[in-house]
Order: sequence, then C-alpha cells, then structure tokens
Amino acid sequence: MYIHIGENKIIRKCDVVGIFDSDTATVSKTTRDFLKSAQQSGIIETVGDLPKSFTVTKNKKEEKIYFSQLSSKTLAGRALDEGNNRKDEKQ
Repeated sequence: MYIHIGENKIIRKCDVVGIFDSDTATVSKTTRDFLKSAQQSGIIETVGDLPKSFTVTKNKKEEKIYFSQLSSKTLAGRALDEGNNRKDEKQ
C-alpha cells in the first residue's frame, strides 16, 4: 500500500519508520541534530510549502525524510486507512 504525502508524492507504507509533527518534534535537541545530519547527508526532500510534518522512511536501498505540508494527524490517518471507508461494490 501507498501513502499520498502531498504534491503528487507517494511513499510505500511498509517503508515508513515514523510520522512526526514538525513543531513538537523539533523541540528536542536530539531530533534537531538528527535532522541537521540528514540535511547534510542529502536525504531530506521537501514536498510542498510550509511543512507541518516529516516522515522518516527506510528500505533496503535508502533512508529518506520527507517534509510535507500535510499534518502528521492527516498522514497517520492515511497510513492507518485500509480502505475501510469504501462501500462494498457488490451490494
């Protein structure tokens, strides 16, 4: 399954390590240091303007961090959605 994180960008749900709120997560010095290191490594991608959240992903090939204009709550909801809101077409 995939998660749409904004601006026509999708990521694989199985690659998601965590979804974080940009305002609250960056209060921690550890998180700021992690993001600074990631920026220096070139693994950060910004999707859209004025990021509200960031998603850490990792697969066999790479680790990547996506900053998104969508809230962490919205992204988490998309990550948890298994299509349960769709009506059964056979009715």
